[in-house]
Parts: sequence; C-alpha cells; structure tokens
Amino acid sequence: MLTIPEVIEEIGVPRATFYRWRSCKKGPKAIKLPNGAIRIRRSELDRWLSSLEESA
Repeated sequence: MLTIPEVIEEIGVPRATFYRWRSCKKGPKAIKLPNGAIRIRRSELDRWLSSLEESA
C-alpha cells in the first residue's frame, strides 16, 4: 500500500491537485486506516491510471 507522498511523486502532480481530485472523487480510491492514515493500494492506482489512458 502506498502513502499519498509516494503516489504524488509517482504520478508527478502537486499535493494540492491530488487532494482536489480526492474531494471531487476523481482520484484513485483510498483506504483510511484506524490511525487516520490514508493509503492507496498499488492495484487501485494502476487501475485508475489505466482508466485515464482509455479516455485519452
């Protein structure tokens, strides 16, 4: 599972952009852990990126 800093580094967008996508439900699905940390599964990030390729 990836942290948000790992995801934004990989996809190359600013943190603010990533959080805007999350608030608009346009980003990859995330998991909120009991300690409040947000994680994104590698498979979900890959699926989300693939969906962007198909619509381009």
